[in-house]
Amino acid sequence: MNKKIFSENCNLSSYTTIKVGGVAEYFAEPKSVEELSYLIKWANLNKQRCQIIGAGSNLLINNIFIKGLVVCTKKLKSLKIEPYSGIIEAEAGVMLPTLSNSLAKNGLQGGEWAVGIPGTLGGAIFMNAGTGNLSLAKNLISVKVINNKTLEKLKIEKKDINFEYRFSSFQKNDLTIISARLHFEPNGNLEKLIQTTKNNLKLKTETQPYHQPSFGSVFKNPEKNYAAKLIDDMGLKGFKIGGAEISTMHSNFIINTSSASSKDIYKLITVIQQKVLQNKGIYLQPEVRMIGFDYPN
Repeated sequence: MNKKIFSENCNLSSYTTIKVGGVAEYFAEPKSVEELSYLIKWANLNKQRCQIIGAGSNLLINNIFIKGLVVCTKKLKSLKIEPYSGIIEAEAGVMLPTLSNSLAKNGLQGGEWAVGIPGTLGGAIFMNAGTGNLSLAKNLISVKVINNKTLEKLKIEKKDINFEYRFSSFQKNDLTIISARLHFEPNGNLEKLIQTTKNNLKLKTETQPYHQPSFGSVFKNPEKNYAAKLIDDMGLKGFKIGGAEISTMHSNFIINTSSASSKDIYKLITVIQQKVLQNKGIYLQPEVRMIGFDYPN
């Protein structure tokens, strides 16, 4: 394999926003769709498991040896904007804050909410990430993917994708997201859009531990309830296991205060789930994807 796009025994902690991770047997950051396709083909030919990550937010990787190939899409970051039509074409590795700011500067409305989410476009579509009831599913036209088994490149229309709260059908199929085509409302007030985007980021930094190592939200909000409130009700704000702490700013955030291990974080997630289930009869379902754990994603 081409060593320029490929490394062995790579520590993954710097590729996750919570700054925890094991060692990948093989690791690559493709700079083009061709390189990505080659890597998936290599994994198939060598009977290696291939796992795709984006910005590593909403991701807990166990502190163990991760067999197979881990591919990070962050260098796939082509972004084309048509200001008059409101159509954009963006590769999977485009960061949501970059997308949000670019939309505002081009007078396109509808992406202001995404400025404070430290994830990639591909990850956001895969997870159906969002804030409140806002997500990119509303703006999506189509997604280009690679079939991981056949290596065929396909275009999937929005109508053929199942989106639910923090879920997309990409979590259940064997497809890798390459890029997406989206539509945002053109001819917006430039000054107002830029200010709204700035205000949204300011609100995030004031109410969430934005500048500390974390996943973002740990748990999905149960129907007609809020995970943060349920955790607050248990008196768990500020509770620590090792270097992992439930944020005092926002209870649905776990922060890595000082060299937390993946096991510290995993135990803390489990303690929260057990306490809320025992006292409220509600099972908190993690938003966080887990690699290297015996946990159903």
